[in-house]
Amino acid sequence: MNNFKAIIFSAGLGTRFKPWTDSHPKALAIVNGKSLLQRNIEYLQQYGITDVVVNVHHFPDQIIDAINANGGWGSNIAISDESKEVLETGGGLLKARHLLENDEFFITLNVDVLTDLDLNKLIAFHIENNPLISFGITDRLTSRNFLFDKSNRLCGWRNNITKEEKIAISKPDLREKAYSCVAVFNSAVFSLIKQTGKFSLTETYLDLAKDNTILGFNHTGDKWVDVGKPESVAIAEKLFP
Repeated sequence: MNNFKAIIFSAGLGTRFKPWTDSHPKALAIVNGKSLLQRNIEYLQQYGITDVVVNVHHFPDQIIDAINANGGWGSNIAISDESKEVLETGGGLLKARHLLENDEFFITLNVDVLTDLDLNKLIAFHIENNPLISFGITDRLTSRNFLFDKSNRLCGWRNNITKEEKIAISKPDLREKAYSCVAVFNSAVFSLIKQTGKFSLTETYLDLAKDNTILGFNHTGDKWVDVGKPESVAIAEKLFP
């Protein structure tokens, strides 16, 4: 059993998922009879992770009621309340610091992503290489990519539509990879994050990558779907019965 914790980012407004999110949180959108939140909680359970933080903002009471009505689906759920202000992934992580930092490392997931990435392999990769952060990456097409060197160390970011680039470490032959939204963090990260308030983890990654090792774990070939739009539910239902 893994006795460390995970946080499932569930606070987003879900603007891409309208009209459902006009009256519900995206975390409770249903894929084959189970909510995205339940699916991610059960995904963590497969790897013995049962202490889970869920951050809430959009229709927070619906999420809390669902957790209570279902006994946390068998896991121990702590709520990080962002109902006053949505903080994005980075700000949400920082707000939940007191719930996560007591362990050597912790896992982060996005509630609207479903995957069968083997967490045991990601954790083993993280322990073996000892970076500050390890996160899943694949070779799929996406509008924005992280950029890595030959050893899969994070060096930068590119928007493939606007061609904007942010380079943390300048190296030749950087490789584009897609971010899987599943990460392992060393708890030391909390004392290194410079941003405050509302901010994205992308910003934090690029800032920290200059002086700290952040590694990509390539799991191309695994199932992965961003259930960010209503039409992606059908794709998710084929992949995750």
